[in-house]
Amino acid sequence: MTTTYLLFLLPILIATIITSPVAAAGGQWRVLQKSIGVVAMHMQLLHNDRIAIFDRTDFGLSKLPLPNGKCRHDPRETTVRNDCTAHSVEYDVKSNTFRALFVETDVWCSSGSVNPAGTLIQTGGFNDGDRNVRIFEPCNGCDWREIQGELGARRWYATNHALPDGRQIIIGGRQQFNYEFYPKNGGANVINLPFLAQTNEPGAENNLYPFVFLNVDGNLFIFANNRAILFDYTKNAVVRQFPQIPGGEPRSYPSTGSAVLLPLNLQANNLEAEVLICGGAPKGAFQKVAKNEFVGALNTCARIKITDPNPRWVLEKMPGARLMGDMITLPNSEVLIINGAAAGAAGWETGRNPVLNPVIYKPNNPIGARFESQNPSNTPRMYHSTAILLRDGRVLVGGSNPHRAYNFENVLFPTELSLEAFSPTYLEPIFANIRPRIVSPTPAQKYGQKLEVQFEVQAALDLNAVKVTLLAPPFNTHSFSMNQRLLVLESGKVANVEKNKYAIEVTIPGSPILAPPGFYILFVVHKEIPSEGVWVQIH
Repeated sequence: MTTTYLLFLLPILIATIITSPVAAAGGQWRVLQKSIGVVAMHMQLLHNDRIAIFDRTDFGLSKLPLPNGKCRHDPRETTVRNDCTAHSVEYDVKSNTFRALFVETDVWCSSGSVNPAGTLIQTGGFNDGDRNVRIFEPCNGCDWREIQGELGARRWYATNHALPDGRQIIIGGRQQFNYEFYPKNGGANVINLPFLAQTNEPGAENNLYPFVFLNVDGNLFIFANNRAILFDYTKNAVVRQFPQIPGGEPRSYPSTGSAVLLPLNLQANNLEAEVLICGGAPKGAFQKVAKNEFVGALNTCARIKITDPNPRWVLEKMPGARLMGDMITLPNSEVLIINGAAAGAAGWETGRNPVLNPVIYKPNNPIGARFESQNPSNTPRMYHSTAILLRDGRVLVGGSNPHRAYNFENVLFPTELSLEAFSPTYLEPIFANIRPRIVSPTPAQKYGQKLEVQFEVQAALDLNAVKVTLLAPPFNTHSFSMNQRLLVLESGKVANVEKNKYAIEVTIPGSPILAPPGFYILFVVHKEIPSEGVWVQIH
């Protein structure tokens, strides 16, 4: 009996499973770079519209030489100890160019977060890099700086999240059932978190890269394997245990579904927070790969309102099965599900049947009418793929290397060094006349401050179809976007300033619990068509 059939047998009181019709395809693809020389295993958009991209140092020699005769000389390296090739690049979105960066130790399967000043703080990795912290500032000509042994524990497959006080919390990792903070600011280096040991599955683990979101009450929602808790990190206390996802199937690495915190609507009378988790591989899928059995992926999404007094999961059926997908929150509050495979698990050579069609999920539509299939890519994006939203509304997609080295020949899925952009339907020319264009400057903002945003729209404006959203660009790796957060801002009425020019007053979130300090992208959305975003720093 298949897992999908078992899900249909679950009692209606536990969850509801909805089969959604699939709408017509949309969206366009464009190859930006045929090769950047390294695999885009990790990506972070910075506020200068450049992206820090890196893979790992033990893939062997990359296809991008380091400049000016630089080389890595690392006696602890497991593959090439004298390596004159790059394993990181800075990609410039505006010019569609890239440059090599120098990373000293192995960043494989690491994590990261951007601090309030806009600097990427990247943590952990493998081997000689597993307790190191690396710093990348968004400035011309900057390169990685590395601090040896800065972490209290090995952080390999960990998850980071920005906190209201400007620190980041680093949770879990391979055989690490604990967490720590960076910067440390005193206190214990490593704090035990039994939940991670409880969700550790022998032979597969399935608790790696846990899904972590900052709830509107200041506590952390932490999901691992098939369970979730609400955690007060200030007291090291579990506030609430959520019900298990119906069916008990694992959703985190290496089963590797994906998850998002759905947009927070600050205009609502009662602020609610919902988490959506989609796809993954059923129990035992990772172990069966060793027997050359590639089990079909899960075809459901599970959604839960974590602010409810008695929350429960509601299951919805996706247009198709998917694991190793990335879930990207779009400026208009929709969610893009992209990349991945329809069978197997995450890991070396363990995925099969690439899923080339992205899917749009519309959270505000009625149940049963939320999914919309999109036009396919020509490039399989399997294990070690990434996707992030750009300020102009496109989604940058890269990566894919299910091999222990760079491998381009005689394999099912060759190492992929290209970058491509997916343009959602809202960027099509037919919507140009209703697409807003922000014209007013947006300097740094204080919590609770009123901000007038001026924008232009060429066609007649629907005054009741305008909203302003604020996006925290995430750190993306292994099918999870850490710190991804979209807020629909509280706003006043739209005023007509002059012909085709309008103004709307919005309120910056009043608390760092709602929006941790740092850089965000602000969008004006008209009839679900977003403007190009502008950077805003909140402090």
